[in-house]
Amino acid sequence: MKTGKGTAGDTKARILDATERLFIEVGYEGTSLRQVTSRAIVNLAAVNYHFRSKEIMMQAVLGRRLDPLNTRRLAVLDACEARWPGNQIRCEHVMGALFVPALQMAREPELGGPSFLRLLGRVYSDTSPFIQSYLLGHYAPVFGRFSGAFARALPEIPPQELGWRLNFALKALAGVLAGDELGNLLPAFTQGKDVSDAQVLAQLSAMVIAALKAPVPASQQLCALQDVFVIGEAQHAEERATQASLDGLVAEQAQRADAHAAAARKTRRTARNEGATRAAVTSMAVRGAREHPPIVFPSNPLDDWMRTRSRT
Repeated sequence: MKTGKGTAGDTKARILDATERLFIEVGYEGTSLRQVTSRAIVNLAAVNYHFRSKEIMMQAVLGRRLDPLNTRRLAVLDACEARWPGNQIRCEHVMGALFVPALQMAREPELGGPSFLRLLGRVYSDTSPFIQSYLLGHYAPVFGRFSGAFARALPEIPPQELGWRLNFALKALAGVLAGDELGNLLPAFTQGKDVSDAQVLAQLSAMVIAALKAPVPASQQLCALQDVFVIGEAQHAEERATQASLDGLVAEQAQRADAHAAAARKTRRTARNEGATRAAVTSMAVRGAREHPPIVFPSNPLDDWMRTRSRT
């Protein structure tokens, strides 16, 4: 028989599990308390009792997964930096410290199992202000440690350039690892052979690391792209001018149609008014005739005698 404490714990776990699944599926903005209560089979009072708000509930979801992950990440990074101090550390070492713990946790059902990678991908890709603010507020020291390690591994890349490259590259790699298409890509990559997580990560991270190490664009590359932008803007301006001309013709035709319709309505109203006036005049004449019959004068006796005489 379950105790009250055990029941409360089960309820809280169901709420967190349901919230995590919804967050993976539809993101933070798409997750509502009503959906959570329906998925967890609890009432709204239970959610309010355990978490008081959607924000606190989501913080609990992220904290129970990301806190252990980042603890492992920092431990692996510490070991890598101790083994390859200073500039001896390679970009692959730092990338491994980021993603090896994630792959390990994806094999542990009690820590989320395969859905853990999908959660990680959603965290990296979710653009809601709440998620971004939470990550920066709670994990800034972790980001700082790894940014410094990447800077030592890639000293030739300017810090500002490296910052946005890391943002792009890590989101891209996390998205691939978290996506449903990974299960379809792996068979083609392995060709039926057993491969380790290290081989999978090495294959996926090779392109990402190449992007991080790419030289800063030269002036010729910038000029070439700028020329294409000029061509694109000219074409866009021409399209807008053409569309504006078409819109003007359509508007002019619409005005003419409206004027024609207004004239037709005026003609019909005039005809109706004239018809009503004629009908009113005729009605008055008939009514006047009925109300005032013609005057009949008495006949002249001489005329009557003459008419009688002519017939005899």
